[in-house]
Amino acid sequence: MGNENDHTGSSRPRLPAPDGFSHRVPDGDNFSRAVCDTCGFINYVNPKIVVGSVVTYGDAFLLCRRAIQPRHGFWTLPAGFMEEGETTEDGARREAFEEANAKIEIKDLLAVYNIPRISQVQLMYRAHLPTREFSAGEESLEVGLFTWDEIPWDELAFPSVHWALTQYRSVIGKETIVPFSNPDGELGNQMPGGKQR
Repeated sequence: MGNENDHTGSSRPRLPAPDGFSHRVPDGDNFSRAVCDTCGFINYVNPKIVVGSVVTYGDAFLLCRRAIQPRHGFWTLPAGFMEEGETTEDGARREAFEEANAKIEIKDLLAVYNIPRISQVQLMYRAHLPTREFSAGEESLEVGLFTWDEIPWDELAFPSVHWALTQYRSVIGKETIVPFSNPDGELGNQMPGGKQR
């Protein structure tokens, strides 16, 4: 329930149309959209872009314990929604500062992940801390540096955190890389190991 098949046969979630709008397929489009019954304005609802980074200091990884929902109390990488008027790199730097009071230096793009069930595209960078200066921001309960063996794998907030850490480790020491994408068959619906998200 809550999904509707459009005439192309794909299943897409749809919110109720606001007052004065009705759902229909606009001319030249192939998806049902909320269209103003008076002026014809089309209310496009598009995916959100998340930007973040795998941040290292020496051989340790910077993780933040979430102080907000979803997944309150679980560990994540510094990341969040892009803001208007910023580049993806600027957004990743801002998120690291907001969540961990960390001034990071970005190296390059690590991965682009597609999470269709929540309409997100996630861009994750490789970055490092030039100095060991960080603390919990408003959206974090605590922030810490973890060596690979210390990472709280069973307490990671999202599948993409696991993917990014694992993919980062596979290219440690490489000067240039080809960015990764979702692991084969993975769409962010469950944590590695089969646990449902």
